[in-house]
Amino acid sequence: MSIAASPLVAEYCRRTPTSARLAERARNLFPGGVTHDARLFQPHPLYVDHAVGSRKWDVDGNEYVDYFGGHGALLLGHNDPHVADAVSMQLTLGTHYGACHELEIEWAELVQRLLPSAERVRFTSSGTEATLLALRLARAFTGRAKIVRFLTNFHGWHDHVAFGVGSHFDGAASAGVLPEVAENVLLCEPGDLDAVQSLLSERDDVAAVILEPTGATWGKIPIAESYLHGLRAITAEHEVLLIFDEVVSGFRCSPGGAQGCLGITPDLTTLAKILAGGLPGGAVVGRREVMDLLDPQAAAEAGREKIAHHGTFNANPLSAAAGVAALTLIAETDACQRANRYAARLRDGMRQVVASAGLKWIVYGTYSGFHIFTNPEGDEVTAEQIEAGGYDWRKLKAAQSSPVTRDIRLAMLIHGVDMLSWPGGPTSAVHTDDDLAWTLDAFGQAVRMIQEA
Repeated sequence: MSIAASPLVAEYCRRTPTSARLAERARNLFPGGVTHDARLFQPHPLYVDHAVGSRKWDVDGNEYVDYFGGHGALLLGHNDPHVADAVSMQLTLGTHYGACHELEIEWAELVQRLLPSAERVRFTSSGTEATLLALRLARAFTGRAKIVRFLTNFHGWHDHVAFGVGSHFDGAASAGVLPEVAENVLLCEPGDLDAVQSLLSERDDVAAVILEPTGATWGKIPIAESYLHGLRAITAEHEVLLIFDEVVSGFRCSPGGAQGCLGITPDLTTLAKILAGGLPGGAVVGRREVMDLLDPQAAAEAGREKIAHHGTFNANPLSAAAGVAALTLIAETDACQRANRYAARLRDGMRQVVASAGLKWIVYGTYSGFHIFTNPEGDEVTAEQIEAGGYDWRKLKAAQSSPVTRDIRLAMLIHGVDMLSWPGGPTSAVHTDDDLAWTLDAFGQAVRMIQEA
C-alpha cells in the first residue's frame, strides 16, 4: 500500500489541513520544506501553535502529549514559569549587550557546580559549535591530528562529524566534506572496547575519543557502563583526551549529567539543549590546562598558541537568563528524578501494550528516555540485553527507517501524542499521571491501527 493510499495518512491529513497548507508554503521557501532534517515528515510536518507544560497544540487546535521535548531541550517542559519570567525580565533590560554581563558568570558557576568535569567553561551558541571547538582544543593540546568517533553517534553537523552517523559507515566523506578531513577521523564500532585498545596501542597520532555516554541517539543504540569505565582507563593510559558529548544527556540523566551518574570524569564535555533552558546555547567545559588554550595569557605562559574563538551570540543575555533559571531548578529540585521515574513507568506500560498485542516489539531505554524497536526479524531479545549493549547496532539502526516506524509516529499523532521518529523520545519533569494514561491509550489504539492496516 502506498503512503498516499494509507488510511493512517488519510486520517492524519483530515485532522491537520492547516499544517498541510503551511507545509505547501514552506516548500517554496525551505529546502525540503523544513528548517531541520528531523522535522521532515510525510505526508507533511506538524505545525504547532503553542505549548505549555507537557502539552502542545497544533494550528488546527489538536492537543498532544509531547515527547519531542524541544529536541531534548525541555526537561522542565514547555514555557516553565520560572524560565519564562527570567527571560521576560531580561527582555526589558536588553537582548544583546556586545559586552560581558553578570548573568554569564552565574550561568557558568551553576554549570561548574553541577558537572564534575567543568574546571573551566566556554559558551557557544549550539551543540555543533561546542563539539567543533572541543575537537579543535583536543588537537591543539595534544599536537595530534586524529579523532576517534563511533559509528551512529551524533555530534552535530560540522565536517568532522558529518559521516558515519546515518550513512557512510565506511568512513568515506559525505557530500561537501573534504576527503582530507574524513581521513583524520577514525571510526569504531560502538561497544567494541578491544578495537579502541588496539587502535590506540598501534597509533600515536590520536588526539581524542568522542562519544555520547548514553549511547547513540539518547540511548537508541546503548553501550554498557563497564565499557565507559574501560574507555576512560584506556584513553588515560595513552594520554588521549576523552570527550563526553552530553548535549542531550547533560543535566538530564542527573543534575551532573551522565558523568555524574557514572562516576567518570572526561577531559572535555560538550553541552547544549537543557543548558540554555530551551533557548539557543551550548558550551565546552573541561580540564583547566586544556581549556586554557582559549586564554591568551595562560597559553603564552605555556608556550602555546592561543585558540581564537568568537561567536556573536556566545552567552547571550536571554539564553543566560533562561539557563540560570533552568539549572537552578535542576540543582535544587528533583526534576531529573521525576523525569526518570515517569520514563520508567511509561516503558513498563508500553511493554504491556506490546505484549497484549502479541508483538515482538521491544520497548527499552534508560534515564528519561524511551525507544520502540519493531524487531522486524522477530529476534528473541530483551530490553535488558539491548540496554546492556548486547544487541547488533545494525539491526537497531535499520529498524529506524522501516515503514512501520513511520506508521508508529503517524498513528500516535492521530491519537494525540507526538514523539520523535526514532521512534521514541525524552520525558520531562512535568509529565503527569493523566499524560501517562493518555499516552498508553494512544499507543494501544496506534498498535491496533497499524495491525489493521
